[in-house]
Amino acid sequence: MDTSDAILLLTTGGTIDKQYFDALSQYQITDSIVARLLEVARVHHPYRIEEVLRKDSIDITTEEREQIAAHVRQASLRRIVITHGTDTMTQTAAALRGIPGKTIVLTGALAPARFSESDAAFNLGMAFATAQVAAPGVYIAMNGSVFRGEEVIKDRERGCFVRRED
Repeated sequence: MDTSDAILLLTTGGTIDKQYFDALSQYQITDSIVARLLEVARVHHPYRIEEVLRKDSIDITTEEREQIAAHVRQASLRRIVITHGTDTMTQTAAALRGIPGKTIVLTGALAPARFSESDAAFNLGMAFATAQVAAPGVYIAMNGSVFRGEEVIKDRERGCFVRRED
């Protein structure tokens, strides 16, 4: 199998990987479910998964964003999907801006992937497809849309990502 266009999936945590254990528990980020989502979708395009962080995005520090950027810069693959919490996804997109020669797509979920009505599988599929066809740059794939990383914000009232109105 030709791996020249393989996709590197970097997991950082966020809602996509959260799990709810019982009525007395809070959501906790557990092992990534990304591999299982791709298996269920019968994805045959070559990919590799690497865990960078396992955190809620609200807790990601500037230093950890630089760690994500360093991972992307050092990667031998040029097509990269990053699963990330939605609260600070745009901040990480900004930290990735300017990395040459890479197509970087951030995605996540507004409901955990383990929930039956989650947007996770759809968003991951959008990100995976975007990474294959988009020109180098930073993108966010959420809610059925693909945005340039610098052109999007999370609209908390509506619970979705929208194009930034400057």
